[in-house]
This record gives sequence, C-alpha cells and structure tokens, in this order.
Amino acid sequence: GASDPYWATYEQAAEDEGIDVEIVDFADYNQPNPAVSEGELDLNQFQHIVFLADYNIASGDDLQPIGATAIYPLGLHSKQYDAVEEIPDGATVAVPNDASNQARALVLLQSAGLIELKSGGTIFSDLADIDTAASRVEVEALDAALTATSLDDLAGAVVNNDFVERAGLDFDDALAQDDPDDAKALPYANVFAAQADDLDDPTYQRLVEIYQETQAVQEGVVEVSGGTAVMLDTPVDDLRAILAEVEADTRDQQG
Repeated sequence: GASDPYWATYEQAAEDEGIDVEIVDFADYNQPNPAVSEGELDLNQFQHIVFLADYNIASGDDLQPIGATAIYPLGLHSKQYDAVEEIPDGATVAVPNDASNQARALVLLQSAGLIELKSGGTIFSDLADIDTAASRVEVEALDAALTATSLDDLAGAVVNNDFVERAGLDFDDALAQDDPDDAKALPYANVFAAQADDLDDPTYQRLVEIYQETQAVQEGVVEVSGGTAVMLDTPVDDLRAILAEVEADTRDQQG
C-alpha cells in the first residue's frame, strides 16, 4: 500500500539523487500490470514472479522483473480457533481466488494437514486438485481482499500479507504459514516490474538499488510486514530465468 510509511522514506531517498517518484496506490491486483503495459506507470512493485508469469501468459504481454524486494510468508488465520488441530472436520476455509496465490495457499493447507492434493501440490494446484475424500475441510475461493474480512463466517482463511493488519489481524496469530526461506519459495519473490524495452533504463535500475540499499526502507518493509518479510537482493538474471521457467511450465500445463 502507498500509505505504508517506508514509501515516504523511499521517495525522499530517490529525491536526494534527483529522481522524482510518484507512488500510485491500487486496491485491485489486476490493475497495476496493465497500467505498466499501457505506459500509465513506469514501474510497479506489488507481485511475485508466479503472479507476473500468469499475467504475461494470459495477456500476451512480456513484463519483466528488474529487481527483487522481499518474500512474504502466506498465513492461515482464524477468529474461532487457536490451532489447526481445533478446526473441525467439514469446516470451510477460504483461499485467494487468483491462480498463483490460490496454488500457494492450497499447498499451505496441505502442509497444515487440512487437505490432500492429488498432484502432491504444485504452483498450478487449484480447487479441482483437492482430494475431497481425503481432506478434512472444504475450501472456498474468494478475492484476496475478502479472505480476511470473511473470517467471521469461516473456520479459517489464508490471508495475503497485505491484508493481515488491514483486517485487524496479527501476523503472530497465524495458525500456520509457509517458509519464505525455502529455496522452493523463490518463485514467490516480489519484484519491481517494467516493460521489456525498459530493462536497461539506468534510472529504473537505480530506483531498485535505492530500495535495496536504503536501510530505513528495508527496516520499514519488515516492520509493516509484522517482522515476516525476508528481504532480497537476488540477481536480476536469476529472477528473469525463474520467470521464463514458470512461464514455460505454465504453457506446458495449459497444453
């Protein structure tokens, strides 16, 4: 969110180097990528690599990462229960409905012992991948912004990091979460994204460096995430290689 305090610090750090940055806030995950594609924005920073791959394939676009920011763990939250074991059989748990976060959420529910996935769990898992006979709970897909706000009516929900505190939840109260330090988590690294023609733009590259090198920005990101963010400076070539791999796997999956 543009209101997070570290963005003001970031803007000032950029201004100190003669770069005027305007931060634009979006409430809908589906808007920032088309805005970059259409030239309304120069860069965006809100998504992980799997989400970007899904967008590129669905839209026929070729947005590319120009730098890493952080990996945020995905957490299972509940207002009714204090432990996964307390969630009763047959209860309903919500996951985000966008493909990339849904797959990640389902793998988390499997690791927590609430469901079984026929595939064993991949970045392509969806509701159809759930082995309902072998699962303890039913799963409902909701818009990512609604999983947390629907908790009064659900046994639990997997909540994207952005929405935890907005919903009055505490990061420390998650019943389960995935491990951002796991090497398998790198496709979920959040990135700055730009049009492919702008990858070598020195100003954009410097903006990534300012984000990664400014200690107050880094500390601010961790603070806003409730101490959960794992900050990254992954080489850009590695990010693009992961994106290409995920896109290739996705095309293969789609047949």
